[in-house]
Amino acid sequence: MSGKIKYSSTRKMIINKKQRKNRQNAFTVSGIILVIALLIGGIVFLTVRARPAKISRDFDPEDIVHDQPLFAVHEMSVFDPDTIPFLPKDGPQPKIAFSENEHNFGVIGLKDVVTKEFIIANQGDAPLTIVNAYTTCGCTTVEISASLIPPGKGALAKLVFDAGFHDSGGLTVKRGLIIESNDPAFPKSEIWTQATVRTTP
Repeated sequence: MSGKIKYSSTRKMIINKKQRKNRQNAFTVSGIILVIALLIGGIVFLTVRARPAKISRDFDPEDIVHDQPLFAVHEMSVFDPDTIPFLPKDGPQPKIAFSENEHNFGVIGLKDVVTKEFIIANQGDAPLTIVNAYTTCGCTTVEISASLIPPGKGALAKLVFDAGFHDSGGLTVKRGLIIESNDPAFPKSEIWTQATVRTTP
């Protein structure tokens, strides 16, 4: 009888160890899933927050500055905030804003060249200096009417996307304009465009 009891006790111990191990594994997997979810949520939260404001008013032609223009082409340079001439922290600051943060061209032809104009505005209290501007692909170029924008004024950015630059047929492509400026809140900001390219002209 004692042998059966001993066998039964040993079996219960083995089962209990397995159950504990299964629970530990379940907690470990749950913990990993929770950490991944929190990381993804944090990234999404920061991405949503990390956008300059949209322009809060309409801009007339006389509000658009045409001085020291920039021409942005494809260049994947390394962002270096030490090269930006920030203003003293205790004084007035510039504040960059866009008419749109993103634009969808919709469905376009295989060889189409499409354009979109954006306004880059300064809603701050000090001059906004665009130090550098570049695009994420050679198929996209941007002319910016001014690199020094006084408070309350704006620059016109004309973006050109050439669908025929690469073989993009049948793809949905996303292309960006990257702007480095002396806005301390957004020293690096982005405008994104998207297009779905047909396989025919």
